Amino acid sequence: MVQNANIEPAAEQHERVLIVDFGSQVTQLIARRVRENGVYCEIHPYNKVDDAFLKAYAPKAIIFSGGPASVIEGESPRAPAQAFELGVPILAICYGQQTMSVQLGGVVEGGHAREFGRANVEIKKSSPLFEGVWQVGGKYPVWMSHGDRVTKLAPGFEVIATSENAPFAIAVDEGRRFYTTMFHPEVVHTPDGGKLLKNFTHRIAGMKGDWSMAAFKDEAIARIRAQVGDGRVICGLSGGVDSSVAAVLIHEAIGEQLHCVFVDHGLMRLYEAEQVVTLFRDHYNIPLIHADESERFLGALTGVDDPEIKRKTIGKLFIDVFEEKAKSVGGADFLAQGTLYPDVIESVSAIGGPSVTIKSHHNVGGLPERMNMRLVEPLRDLFKDEVRALGRELGLPEAFVGRHPFPGPGLAIRVPGAITREKLDILRHADAVYLDEIRKAGLYDKIWQAFAVLLPVRSVGVMGDGRTYEYVCALRAVTSTDGMTADFFPFPMDFLGRAATRIINEVKGVNRVVYDVTSKPPGTIEWE
Repeated sequence: MVQNANIEPAAEQHERVLIVDFGSQVTQLIARRVRENGVYCEIHPYNKVDDAFLKAYAPKAIIFSGGPASVIEGESPRAPAQAFELGVPILAICYGQQTMSVQLGGVVEGGHAREFGRANVEIKKSSPLFEGVWQVGGKYPVWMSHGDRVTKLAPGFEVIATSENAPFAIAVDEGRRFYTTMFHPEVVHTPDGGKLLKNFTHRIAGMKGDWSMAAFKDEAIARIRAQVGDGRVICGLSGGVDSSVAAVLIHEAIGEQLHCVFVDHGLMRLYEAEQVVTLFRDHYNIPLIHADESERFLGALTGVDDPEIKRKTIGKLFIDVFEEKAKSVGGADFLAQGTLYPDVIESVSAIGGPSVTIKSHHNVGGLPERMNMRLVEPLRDLFKDEVRALGRELGLPEAFVGRHPFPGPGLAIRVPGAITREKLDILRHADAVYLDEIRKAGLYDKIWQAFAVLLPVRSVGVMGDGRTYEYVCALRAVTSTDGMTADFFPFPMDFLGRAATRIINEVKGVNRVVYDVTSKPPGTIEWE
């Protein structure tokens, strides 16, 4: 989707917004906010949006994202000129405001006071962009992130809001329905940002908000049937919410043409394999191959301490197993997997992002030619929380829909350094105790993701009357909506005390427990 101008059938059924990406770390949050308002949208890199694409996509509105470049540099990104001629509303954010200003005859300069973080905008004139949200004369909190700024507006624009260091915090051309903001309405630090975006899509662009998960399910089933025909599909099932939802959706579309392969690579959480097999064999009667390949995976990972090599080794072995199992059932024409929209965007970054590192264990870019299979990725338009909603629409048990994300490489990247069976066993049991305490405290559903990490260091301690020299276990728990940004969960100290005491008492090999309070800003990952 992101890498070419082909428009997905699902998108053709709905009003849609085009988000032109200039490389901002929070571009995906724009899509999240737009979709929360019931409007279908897609993100496409600025240098992939040409006249042919715009004609095929036919957006009802366009949003320009922010970005790290400076428009006063000669080779900096520019918006597609044809976008200004379509006659549809445009909302330009931060860098988007700056490039729109320059391209339409305004001036942007550097060397002024920078503005990063919280700021207040003062509303000078009314506008449909914030009608019913902000009042003229009021001051409202927003999130700024800019060094350069507009110093002369393009013809037709007027200032309707200012901040201390952004005299053109909001500038608009109401006649052409061009709206620009120097701040980022998509981030949670702009409290009313979602309402502004809804005003743009519904009030200004006249959208109805016709995109729902029920509609997506029906369209996805039709799309799978059209793509697969009478072909056979192998689905890589990890037991996580993404692949589980993908498997059930595909099975609803093509029934017994689907075979699922659950690869037990020896890097699963405690009792994970049994849970996956039970769900799919007992609840869904989906043909399932349980491939116990733990010896193979752990053998290949022996002595490997580089996390990137771990990921790539695991990814290659997954493909090898899928290929072998496809032959065992008489061959397959397609390989299905639970690729999500963030995987697609980050893996096809046209603006120099960290995609190669982040998604190295995925096969988003395609499969090895020797497999002679095509990919089926029915969730590639969705964010994680949307996948959960689809799972509920499909009737998956809440135990699977609401479970915390678990990475494809499993515990391999939660044991920094070389992997051993001893370390994996220690980590499994520490992780199980930690999650058990979270569930007992009624906190599991309030946390996006929680897990233990076995640090590659040993600590000297005293337990009873003897000295110990054992591992340090780190506990991690974060809150998030879509996994793109996260903050640590503020456990009360008595909870941490109980969890740490149980781990030290019940898990042989651990004598010290620490809690990680690192936040996850956009564009970063942790322990993975």
